[in-house]
Amino acid sequence: MTTDRPRIESRSAGPVVLLGLLVLLTTGCGRSQQAKAGDGSAPLEVRIHTVEERVVHRPVEAVGSLYALEESTISAEVEGRVEQVLADVGDTVRQGQVLVVLSPVELEYELQRQQAAVQQVRARLGLRPGDPLPRNPQEVAFVQRAAAEFFEAQQNYHRAQQLFRDQLISQQQLDEAATRFKAAQAAHELALQEVEQLKAQLKSSEAALALAEKKLADASIRAPFPGAVKERRVALGEFVRVQTPVAVIVRTDRLRARLDVPEKWASVVTVGVPVELRLEAYPGEVFTGRVVRINPTVAAETRTFEVEALIPNPDGRLKPGFFVQATLSSQLEERVLTIPESAAYYRYGLYKVYRVNGDRVEERDIQVGGRFAGRVEVVQGLAAGDRIAEAVQGVLQHGAAIRAAANEQRTPGQD
Repeated sequence: MTTDRPRIESRSAGPVVLLGLLVLLTTGCGRSQQAKAGDGSAPLEVRIHTVEERVVHRPVEAVGSLYALEESTISAEVEGRVEQVLADVGDTVRQGQVLVVLSPVELEYELQRQQAAVQQVRARLGLRPGDPLPRNPQEVAFVQRAAAEFFEAQQNYHRAQQLFRDQLISQQQLDEAATRFKAAQAAHELALQEVEQLKAQLKSSEAALALAEKKLADASIRAPFPGAVKERRVALGEFVRVQTPVAVIVRTDRLRARLDVPEKWASVVTVGVPVELRLEAYPGEVFTGRVVRINPTVAAETRTFEVEALIPNPDGRLKPGFFVQATLSSQLEERVLTIPESAAYYRYGLYKVYRVNGDRVEERDIQVGGRFAGRVEVVQGLAAGDRIAEAVQGVLQHGAAIRAAANEQRTPGQD
């Protein structure tokens, strides 16, 4: 009897244990299959957008480069040895700021020589510092003296003629009086001529003095406009001659964007139209300007014409030489398919969207065109009326389950 009890317990417990293991295995497999089907995550909250056909003004796309508003090679106007270099590459300079100073010693000597020449002529004319040139030569002292001598000789000659007629003096005495009269007359005329010569000489000396002053001022080489130093071409102690370049200055508070526009847009692009620029240096940012001039010819090699736009650059972030992608406004109307730009994802060189299919999304590659005020043109990959999803949070993937956000129950035309 003792041997039968264990056998009976073994028979009754076996089926219960096996049944429990079977239930556990079945439950585990079900959960595993459920995790694969739903990727183990809750539906993503998304915004739903509808692909719409809209009438837009087709922008003109172009590429080009930025150039300085002004670029000037500054050269020496006088020769001399470089005494100071006050600006280097990258320095911001004001209009009139001194860049390079040449030794002024020889120029100062020349200035002093010309000042002495002017003072000498003015002294001969009897002019004090600040006195203007005499309008009437008779105002000059030596002319007045010559005039007085001429008048006296004239009076003496007339008196001698009368005395000779009265036979009170000899012919010789009359001749002597006549000689003195003619000499005084000639001296007076020479004095008048000398005044004119001195006036001309004074003008010449003053011009030479002004030139000497300018040359001395030119020893300090200055910036012709506000900008920045692009190149420095001289060193301290170097001797430079006239027209030797010393620096290159660029003006960058505004820049010129020179764009190559396809010839088919020649009738659309006009002076004054707005321009938007995008640069790799500042992704996601847009810089604006306006077209200021258009080249009247088309390049035969590229079938493009050049358009120039002025771009404000007050903070100096843009630099000459940057490559730019430009969008020019136009009045050319077209009907195109558009979606919000935020609903297009750029990955691995391709634009993708997530098209709504029931309560899930499917990944689609699309080809995009122009951009219009926050929307992007869809050239290929979607049709009008298609619905696409934009994740509110998280990352969308092909086949992901979705649910519309509570405030995103949209109808076509509300994007």
